[in-house]
Amino acid sequence: MAVLTLSAVPPPIAAGARADAFPPFLPKQVENIKDSYARKLASRIERLPVNLSDNCIMSSCVKPLVKGETNPVVLLHGFDSSCLEWRYTYPLLEDAGLETWAVDILGWGFSDLEQLPACNVANKRNHFYQLWKSYIKKPMILVGPSLGAAIAIDFAVIHPEAVEKLVLIDASVYAEGTGDMANLPRAIAYAGVSILKSFPLRFWVNVLAFRGLPLSTNLDWTNVGRLHCRYPWWEDASVDFMLSGGYNVTEQINQVCRSTHRMGRG
Repeated sequence: MAVLTLSAVPPPIAAGARADAFPPFLPKQVENIKDSYARKLASRIERLPVNLSDNCIMSSCVKPLVKGETNPVVLLHGFDSSCLEWRYTYPLLEDAGLETWAVDILGWGFSDLEQLPACNVANKRNHFYQLWKSYIKKPMILVGPSLGAAIAIDFAVIHPEAVEKLVLIDASVYAEGTGDMANLPRAIAYAGVSILKSFPLRFWVNVLAFRGLPLSTNLDWTNVGRLHCRYPWWEDASVDFMLSGGYNVTEQINQVCRSTHRMGRG
């Protein structure tokens, strides 16, 4: 299993509303998004049944139009995000002839979580594994940006048979989980996640990440980034993840490094 670390590059600016047929399970605010790349990818989001313990979760993802003979590229998203994070990259990979999936991690994205399962690391990993086992089925080139890198490493160490290569982008892997936030009283945790989904906070994050963008683009990208927060179960899923302790993959990183060193493929 090879490991490649890349630096994230901001996507190009693209906007322009057009008539797209969106799946009915998406929040109605998707109609207000102007970014044509986001609208097009949103129109392709599907929900697939994934069995998790005694619960069948209708799980959101973007499936490839054509399956190939080579290893599929599977795109994870970062912390509290969705498959729409890949709206600029996905069509480029698809145009290059790659079998490409964009997967929403349990507790984030656009899955149906009316009957909310535990959204801890073990359940997130198991959910992704069951999705892979049921639909993807071949060893993946697994791409993880930011916290998605920790998700990718955690998954690859536990299920190496499912991963051919890792691509880590601006990897957020050295934080020891959610830290002291895991010990917060639930009421304070809920107050914190309410701020997390607020428009001002999300807008300011966009300003810091993509300097020089027009105001109208920042406003639209903020709406894209918080679209999944519109679901009534989003706060419950986010608090559950926070209080569970989150991802701590430092030792797993060492395992991956030792493994690649032994294979001479560092």
